Amino acid sequence: MEVITTPIQDLFIIQPKVFEDDRGYFYESYNKEVFKKIGVSDEFVQDNQSLSGKGVLRGLHFQNPPFAQGKLVRAIKGSILDVALDIRKSSKTYGQHFDIVLNETNKTMLWIPPGFAHGFLTLEDQTIFSYKCTNTYNKQSEDCILWNDPTLSVKWGIDNPILSDKDKTGKYFKDFVSMF
Repeated sequence: MEVITTPIQDLFIIQPKVFEDDRGYFYESYNKEVFKKIGVSDEFVQDNQSLSGKGVLRGLHFQNPPFAQGKLVRAIKGSILDVALDIRKSSKTYGQHFDIVLNETNKTMLWIPPGFAHGFLTLEDQTIFSYKCTNTYNKQSEDCILWNDPTLSVKWGIDNPILSDKDKTGKYFKDFVSMF
């Protein structure tokens, strides 16, 4: 597994070593010791998986403390544009985002620590997205920042994605008060 730093501290790209032959492929999608080496000792307690058609946008979601979640995300099938927004008040990159394409071909993963809002746009039909979480879901602590807030300048590449009601009514970043 190769760990690649991003311009945002504590946010890492994880590139697994993939073994392929005529039977298919094999790779290690998580290794506790590798994560310990990069300073992540959180235990994963919940796995989530979603199936979405092309053009579905989910996010920018997060859970407030004490139910904040770190996430290890990847596309099992299909392709997504994944976006992580730093909402840690004391961070030098507060309000900045990082985006990356994760797909079944590159098998790339992204470690998103607590203190980030997260969202993704599906780029293909029948996209299966998986994420390991360091905390369980708690409805009362969930929150959402508006996916197309103009101050964030996220280049989603789509004007009219398929959204949930929650994602249509997310907060503008200027109105958001971070608990991180």
